[in-house]
Amino acid sequence: MSFGQQGGPQSQWDPWKPHSQQPWTSGGDDGQTPDWAALAEASETRNKRRRLLFIGGGAVATLAIGTAVAMAVVSANGKNEASGNPSNLPASGSIPSGSASAPSFAPTSAPPPLDPKEFIASKAKDKAPLSVQNLFPLAQLTMESNVYKRGATADTKDCASAAQDTLPKILTGNGCTRLLRATYSRDGVAVTVGVAVFDTEAQAAKARTQSNAAAKAHQKAFVTALPGNGVKAFCNAATCLTTANSYGRYAYFATVGFTNGKDVTNQSTSVFKTGNDLQLYTFRQIHARGEAQASAAANQ
Repeated sequence: MSFGQQGGPQSQWDPWKPHSQQPWTSGGDDGQTPDWAALAEASETRNKRRRLLFIGGGAVATLAIGTAVAMAVVSANGKNEASGNPSNLPASGSIPSGSASAPSFAPTSAPPPLDPKEFIASKAKDKAPLSVQNLFPLAQLTMESNVYKRGATADTKDCASAAQDTLPKILTGNGCTRLLRATYSRDGVAVTVGVAVFDTEAQAAKARTQSNAAAKAHQKAFVTALPGNGVKAFCNAATCLTTANSYGRYAYFATVGFTNGKDVTNQSTSVFKTGNDLQLYTFRQIHARGEAQASAAANQ
């Protein structure tokens, strides 16, 4: 290791080190007069270096911005070189692997299907044409293995005129606007189904409840049996089966009995089967009416 002149190594003044020694020359009264020329030269050196740093920093910033632009263009083109037309995507339209992640979307679901019952629950939405022909269109109805033939039909706005005992008052009191009837028969058993039309579901439900309450109180409440078109008169004096149900703004009633005038008893299984079949068929027809309107509304 070598050393400088005797008395220790010479100090070199670095203007960028804040604690460097300052140049001094001997002279003056105390022998410590500043070397003004050296100070001026050092100041000029600092200014030059600062200017170089500012210029260099600007060049680095410009380079960074240019790199970002180039990267953006490359990502848009899907190539490793910039293009003057950044809209040129690959022919497949796919995103190159590694260049960007696939877009994510919030999960969606199809809207729920329209409820058919909503369209038959009130007069305001139940706008489809209504007639005995479209409510009971089949001249021969098959339910499981049972085949029923259609007899007479009727349609009236005077609901009370087609009902018996306490049912006329129930229908009128709840605002029945129309009563459609159809008779079906099989093997000496006949059934007349009467569909009462109301403005609201609540009115129909109330008519059904009151009719069932009357039956429990041993009071008669039933639609008038409708003979004709090959079906003999029935349920004029004999004991018959009567039922009451409702769906939407429709209440539907069934009067079932023997065409030979015989009374219905608990052992009359054919009568109960006929009543159940025609009640189920009527329910399905009313529901189908709601389905048709719901489907039409969904396709609009």
